[in-house]
Amino acid sequence: MATPPEDELAGTEQPFVAHLVELRDRLLRSVWGVAIIFGALCAWPGPSRLYDYLARPLIASLPAGAHMIAVGVVSPFLIPIKVTVLVATGIALPWVLYQVWAFVAPGLYKHEKRLVAPLVVTSTLLFYAGVAFSYFVVFQKAFPAIQRMAPASVQVSPDIEAYLDFVLTMFVAFGVAFEVPVAVVIVARLGLVTVEQLRKFRNYYWVVAAGVAGLVTPPDPASMIALLVPMILLYEVGIWFVPIFIKRTQAPESQKEA
Repeated sequence: MATPPEDELAGTEQPFVAHLVELRDRLLRSVWGVAIIFGALCAWPGPSRLYDYLARPLIASLPAGAHMIAVGVVSPFLIPIKVTVLVATGIALPWVLYQVWAFVAPGLYKHEKRLVAPLVVTSTLLFYAGVAFSYFVVFQKAFPAIQRMAPASVQVSPDIEAYLDFVLTMFVAFGVAFEVPVAVVIVARLGLVTVEQLRKFRNYYWVVAAGVAGLVTPPDPASMIALLVPMILLYEVGIWFVPIFIKRTQAPESQKEA
């Protein structure tokens, strides 16, 4: 009779209260990480300068003499603070994800760690890439195009809070759009589709991607194309990476059968 394989997680069980204590500690470490970075950003460069940097693409496209305005009474104070909190959270995101990983990893098998860890790291880097792409590429093209569409009788003076809402929407839209390879790998790893089906779906995906790019980008062709091209390329990267990822994350039993 064959000897059953030894369970990797045998003897690692902990009481439920111990898990709650560890969860509390991990949450506190995450909050402290964000708080420390927030304090450092408040000291330098400061909330006002952070907002000025965020608004730089729009300011550069405004007509001579035009400037942004603050409609709310406390907006000049609250909006830069919000920006600082968001930047601190973004910078501390790897630390927060590490705390999540340190809490979850002891309960995972080796092949499950090989499945989860690359997805977490890759999705984080892709989200950062999407945010950076929207700021350094799309905003540089979109805002001048929008200003050229404005009627000559209109004095352009954007509100700082409305601008922040717009920027956050764009950051989230591009960050999520850049997660296409991760989504492709996940649905294939779950067995919902095969590589051949993903390739056959390619033409339909292009249509869907064009619709998404048209909805989430500003109303100019350059911004739409700037999002559509990366989405198409990232879809192809996902298809290419699926067989490699599935092979490296199989359970030991599945590997033996293969």
